[in-house]
Amino acid sequence: MVVSGGGAAFRPKKHSGKPNQPEAADRPGLAARQCAARLLGAVIEKKTSLDGLTDNQHGHPYYMALDDRDRSLVRAILGAALRNRGTIEGLLAQLLDRPLPENAVALKTLLHIAAAQILYLDIPDHSAVDLAVTAANDDPRNRRYAGLVNAILRRLSRDKDKLSISAPNAPAWFAESLVNAYGAEKAAAILAIQSVEPPVDLTVKSDSQGWAGRLGGIVLPNGTVRLARIEGTRIEGALTDLPGFAEGDWWVQDAAASLPARLFGDLTGKRVADLCAAPGGKTAQLALAGADVTAIEISANRLARLRTNLERLKLSAHTVEANLMQYQPEELFDAVLLDAPCSSTGTVRRHPDVPWTKSPEDIAKLAALQADFLARAVEMVKPGGIIVFSNCSLDPSEGEAVARSALENLALKAFPVAEGEFPGFDGLITPEGFLRSTPADYPHSDPRLAGMDGFFAARFRRIST
Repeated sequence: MVVSGGGAAFRPKKHSGKPNQPEAADRPGLAARQCAARLLGAVIEKKTSLDGLTDNQHGHPYYMALDDRDRSLVRAILGAALRNRGTIEGLLAQLLDRPLPENAVALKTLLHIAAAQILYLDIPDHSAVDLAVTAANDDPRNRRYAGLVNAILRRLSRDKDKLSISAPNAPAWFAESLVNAYGAEKAAAILAIQSVEPPVDLTVKSDSQGWAGRLGGIVLPNGTVRLARIEGTRIEGALTDLPGFAEGDWWVQDAAASLPARLFGDLTGKRVADLCAAPGGKTAQLALAGADVTAIEISANRLARLRTNLERLKLSAHTVEANLMQYQPEELFDAVLLDAPCSSTGTVRRHPDVPWTKSPEDIAKLAALQADFLARAVEMVKPGGIIVFSNCSLDPSEGEAVARSALENLALKAFPVAEGEFPGFDGLITPEGFLRSTPADYPHSDPRLAGMDGFFAARFRRIST
């Protein structure tokens, strides 16, 4: 896309009478577009988690009212709109003679939803334009702007192959934090890959090559089987019919997320606590490795999901619903895995709402919570036992800084990750012996098969005090 000049004049006209459109309820696809606009507004304006809004049991009422096909469409539209928000914002601005009114939030959201379809989804442009105009006429807040919506979107459709703009698809605070942490070049690579739909990674119980062949995937150096995602699908809906799911032969887990549980070495017969355990991917890894696992989770709903996952996988663990800060084990554990709550900025490629729903203040609060949790984890392991601390944040204040502070203030000594422990992933080992991955790591000629979640992990041994 290359930029053309000339903007559409911003001249909203008053509307009298009913919209000159078919009844809204009779327009196929309209409800999905209206739902997408409403949910995008909730993410941007109210900082609401997209996962919660599109939960298939407890999601937003507009979303719950849709059938499976329209829900899939809503997720695809929202994913494109959030991953490319900066680009869409810039292109729309160039097509306007003047900025939209500050209070025209619903109008901006409607335009973003339609632009995402025109620019990034395999949806006929005329359908995206016509339904956006219908939605504008159906909304009292946008009715007088229906002509503007029509003009802007038709111009975008006509000139999209000539348009281009360089704009970060992330809020300023997030882009700046990446530059500060990783430098301008790596930050740009992270932001670029985050605009691409992520792959689906599977941890398999055995025979990675065989499962890659059966499922049409590739095998990563750690044994993860990677599949190119079917655009617009939700993981649990897209994969449950594939061979091996019902039989419990594999589970969905990003390659980076699978690394921390592999830092313990031989776990046969050892008592291991998995703290903040849900949804249970790491619990499953520990159990598969032969550990006697106690999975601790504060949320009853999340713990129920963990139990369901273990049942499907035919793996067992002791499950405990408890507040980590109050839980007292009957005896100390041989090892503890703390995958701590965090800002989740490392998962932004699969959760594109994260930069728009989090803030630097959230990161500071979460880093303090992680430090408290890590101090508690140390108290739960025997002297000489191993503690692995991990999370899926890209911000060093939630990773490296917490680990360094723990070494200074807790009964811990470093147990660095050594070169060769993860063949093919040696580049993820830092000079301090931590693990650090970003979405820009693990390049591939096909962007759909490249990258991994941003993850941090540090390994320690408890020392006697």
